[in-house]
Amino acid sequence: MSDTYHHGDLPSALRSATAELVAERGPRGFSLREVARRAGVSHAAPAHHFGDSRGLLTSVAVEGFSHLADALTAAAEDCADARERLRRCGEAYVETARAYPGHYAVMLDESIHDPDNEALQLEGMRAFAQLIATIETLRDQLNPELDVDTAATLCWSAMHGLVELDATMATIADRHDMPVVDIETRIDRVTELMISGFASR
Repeated sequence: MSDTYHHGDLPSALRSATAELVAERGPRGFSLREVARRAGVSHAAPAHHFGDSRGLLTSVAVEGFSHLADALTAAAEDCADARERLRRCGEAYVETARAYPGHYAVMLDESIHDPDNEALQLEGMRAFAQLIATIETLRDQLNPELDVDTAATLCWSAMHGLVELDATMATIADRHDMPVVDIETRIDRVTELMISGFASR
């Protein structure tokens, strides 16, 4: 058994091993046996703690949304300016996806985790609530008629799109001899476009 097991933190070790494995091989390259091997425990340990692969992957998704919610909360903290707050949220989303690629991949694939899991829903709502609060600040400062839910959904989609583009744009730019635009610049540009569209006419 690993030292992690003796310290009573085996579930965390199994989640870490799962996230590492998914980051390397993708969600379809995951197996309980390989996770157990990486965590240094018996092949029965993951099932003992999580029931099955879906249970373990759901726990990883919960942890991923928790990381995202914490990052969005920190991004909005002590920031009164709505424009800067939205930019920080976009940056926090992208940085979280970069820092936890295995978690992020599991979070987005409802076919491999349980989307009805209560903890998963709570952490997902906590993350989205931070974006809602930011859009409400935009509404209060720029446009009292702004549809907050629709604007937040658009921003969430844009942040997800930036993550996906980040993984492919360098290759595309190189193939077509185009200049590479760094992700921070893309975040700034998308933020300004969003705010221009949200502002009162």
